[in-house]
Amino acid sequence: MLVFDGHNDVLLRLWQAGGRRAVEAFATGDKGHIDLPRAGEGGFGGGFFAIFVPSPEESGDTLGAMAGASYDLPLPEPIEAADALPVALGQAAILIEMERQGILRICRSTADIRACLAEGTMAAIMHMEGAEAIDRDFHALDVLHAAGLRSLGPVWSRPNIWGEGVPFRFPSDGNTGGGLTEAGKELIRACNARHIMVDLSHMTEAGFWDVAATSDAPLVATHSNAHALCPSARNLTDRQLAAIAESGGMVGLNFATAFLREDGQMRADTPLETMLRHLDHLIGILGEDGVGLGSDFDGAQVPGAIGDVAGLPALIEEMRRHQYGEALVKKLCHGNWLRVLKETWG
Repeated sequence: MLVFDGHNDVLLRLWQAGGRRAVEAFATGDKGHIDLPRAGEGGFGGGFFAIFVPSPEESGDTLGAMAGASYDLPLPEPIEAADALPVALGQAAILIEMERQGILRICRSTADIRACLAEGTMAAIMHMEGAEAIDRDFHALDVLHAAGLRSLGPVWSRPNIWGEGVPFRFPSDGNTGGGLTEAGKELIRACNARHIMVDLSHMTEAGFWDVAATSDAPLVATHSNAHALCPSARNLTDRQLAAIAESGGMVGLNFATAFLREDGQMRADTPLETMLRHLDHLIGILGEDGVGLGSDFDGAQVPGAIGDVAGLPALIEEMRRHQYGEALVKKLCHGNWLRVLKETWG
């Protein structure tokens, strides 16, 4: 059973490890959650490869802070486009180099993804998490779109010219600040016009509703969970999930344990049944066609029973033990992503 995944941070990890020089290690065996050999072991058919510009002032043990009973991590300062663009281009160049070396294929259509899954080639969607690198005239958006950008999250968990993101806060809901700016609404319309999927993960609740009122595409959160089961600011309320369902959109289950556990803690000793509880809840509101996987591999602590990409079969077997039929398992693993992408991309 091949998995097409809603989110990973491989490009950030490779960029921090030396950029294009680090691609060979990914191909032959690497640290982190995903490399080519382990992807083959785990049935990882591909997914959304995020371009992400880290905050220069990041310091301290973020994962350690999120292991506490409660936490409220301060929002990083905004990043200017002139500082963000070189980083974004560097990470896009890593993905292009991976394609050049035959490691994966950058997919611009669902036909491309289906062909990769059939051939055994890793399928990659170029995604941007936080649009700091995009200028107000959308010149960078057009250039990146030509390079393969097909999915974009306007904000990460820090403010920018497009809107505000939610902090890493527990317990909390997503009602933590403002929504889209007027420029942000123009960005949503620009993405709609170019058939670039808009990702709602990391948005404030106000921003979520601004996108819902502005966008003409299905609403999608690539890596988010159910707030009813884990009251984290990063998770979605039942009202938000219902709006996604009404739009024909979907949610990718985030493997990050702090957004799975009732206590909000980032700990590896999180049983797979916790993930199934979230899947049950999401399916109950979104339906069997509205839920997929959005691992956050290389960006978070995932359950120890999975460990890394080679552990994906453990989750699939847990789905089967949970009495999910093969048709539903297939939808969760890749079918629903293909559906919503076809509706978004045309």
